Amino acid sequence: MRFPARSFYAATALGLLVLAGCQGESKTAAAQGAGGGAPPPTPVGIVEVQPEAIPVTSELPGRIASTRIAEVRPRVGGIVIQRVFEQGSDVQEGDPLFQIDPAMFQVAVESAQAGVARAEAVLTQARQDAQRTQELVSRNTVGSANLETAIATQKQAEADLASARAQLRSAQINLDYATVRAPISGRIGRAIVTEGALVGTTDMTAMATIQQLDPVYADIQQPVSQLQRLREALRTGKLTKLEENVAQVRLRLDDGSDYPYPGRLLFSEATVEETSGQVTLRAEFPNPDDTLLPGLYVRVTVDQGIDAKALAVPNQAIQRDTAGQAFLYLVNGNSTVEQRNVTVVRVVGNRSVISQGLAPGDKVIADGFQKIGPGAPVAPAPWTPVGAAADALTKDGGQTAAVGAGTQKPEAEPTGGAAEPQAQRATPAPGSDAAASGTTNPAPQDAGSQKATAPAGDAPKSAR
Repeated sequence: MRFPARSFYAATALGLLVLAGCQGESKTAAAQGAGGGAPPPTPVGIVEVQPEAIPVTSELPGRIASTRIAEVRPRVGGIVIQRVFEQGSDVQEGDPLFQIDPAMFQVAVESAQAGVARAEAVLTQARQDAQRTQELVSRNTVGSANLETAIATQKQAEADLASARAQLRSAQINLDYATVRAPISGRIGRAIVTEGALVGTTDMTAMATIQQLDPVYADIQQPVSQLQRLREALRTGKLTKLEENVAQVRLRLDDGSDYPYPGRLLFSEATVEETSGQVTLRAEFPNPDDTLLPGLYVRVTVDQGIDAKALAVPNQAIQRDTAGQAFLYLVNGNSTVEQRNVTVVRVVGNRSVISQGLAPGDKVIADGFQKIGPGAPVAPAPWTPVGAAADALTKDGGQTAAVGAGTQKPEAEPTGGAAEPQAQRATPAPGSDAAASGTTNPAPQDAGSQKATAPAGDAPKSAR
């Protein structure tokens, strides 16, 4: 009968120990919660917006066109006996391209030379006759009518000589035209005619085509409605007109890469295409590497005005709700978060220009908004873009800051919980969920282990 009594006493003692341990844990958790207080403000990076001058740009589609294009055509008829140029090569103005059989033109030159010699001989005789007649008239040997006839004959001989010389010049030109030369400098394409082909001045097909590729044109299409809005903004003073030769034109290739050389806007057409409702603009770009070829599709960014009082924020600061409405998180005077709906009018590089919902001096949260919401307390600090974002913002007229050894983001910046301090991971803060649950408190575990082994120690005594 002693064994059941001792077991009853051991079970009662074990229950009392477990109850005391639970009460101790509750008191410890309550004490930690009371000592921890409210959570500290979340560090955030802010940008204080100020009015600035930002170019108003339009990205428009376009096609590359050569600045000069010439079809190589024969100026005399004949048989092509030789192609002199290399197809697809660069040629200079005046370079020989084709050789037409010159035999007939050479004969014509020789015949014209003979005609000139004959005219010169006739003129010499006419001059001598006129001189002799002049002497006879002075001695009253012949009448003045004979002198007038001699002078007329001399002038006719002079005219015949001039005509013969013109015929010689024409024959020489035709002989020169037998060598077909490049009318302009540029890149010549394939030869359309070959040796042995008969060509003439009335042929509809050209012998080859030459295009000048440096510089090149970009023919741009802009909707007339967009152009009218731009002109209205310039008229009312919302935008400032760019000065002459200041507007920059940049080009993006079909594969998405940026063309390294800027261009200049030449003119805008005065008429609107009836079918498309668009106006054609033409820009000129240098092409030293022959990257731009005629017919290439490109996207052209054109500076068409300046917004002198624009308010811009980093693109990463723009948030959107489920309906697609853009909004920003701002820090108010109480260092708490305020949500404000805004209207994004355009995107310039890595920044968005805001037309409504933002005022000069507003402090926009640009970093650290992953763990905040409206009304949450925050610890604002100036935001500094890092790496490529800093370079892009600097080029686009944004905030500039030296990014180096002494420049870093705000300390303990929240990044979705991926970079918590080591000490915080090792020891939960007072009042945290881990401390309240007791999962990392060693005291209850030790007590529990002692209580769990107590009956095992009494078992041998009971057996005895």
